[in-house]
Amino acid sequence: MSTEEKIFNAARIVFQKKGFAGARMQEIADEAGINKAMLHYCFKNKQQLFEAVFMKAFSQLAPQINTIFNSEKSVFEKITQFTHDYISFVIENPFLPQFVIQEMNNNPEFVMSFLNHANRPNPTLLIAQIEKEIQTGIIKPIQPKQLLLDIFSMTVFPFAAQIMVKGILHLSDTEFKQMMEERKTIIAQEIINSIKK
Repeated sequence: MSTEEKIFNAARIVFQKKGFAGARMQEIADEAGINKAMLHYCFKNKQQLFEAVFMKAFSQLAPQINTIFNSEKSVFEKITQFTHDYISFVIENPFLPQFVIQEMNNNPEFVMSFLNHANRPNPTLLIAQIEKEIQTGIIKPIQPKQLLLDIFSMTVFPFAAQIMVKGILHLSDTEFKQMMEERKTIIAQEIINSIKK
């Protein structure tokens, strides 16, 4: 394993445990089995490292989402696969949604850089497919972009507002994770039932 791979793995572990604010470069260096000087040689500061870890994760997620959006499957199958795959990914990378929210406020240029990336999720074909399935009577008349917003909101919100969700619902970390596992199928079922003609 290269030094960079060790750093990425270590940073992912520490960011997941401590979040961005709580993570320390020394802790990441210790986790990677390197000295802090080497870590700073590769990444000048924690922000730069966090952005690199985020982009690495995003570059893994975006192609998966586009594969779902652009496949030959039905809209219902795509909703089912998206909710399952996205929630699975965020369970493995729980720091991502909160980081995006944080960066939208503190570093909007960085957020726009990955939203404008050539491989960003592109729902154009899915929107056209939704419109077609409305015309053929498979789906109730709805606004495709509102449907996508519903799907994104229902999958992203619990992770982005995890502390609040745990507090209001009195969930332990284990209970929260179990609830998110259940949402992989519950969200899809609820959305499909609401739009099926």
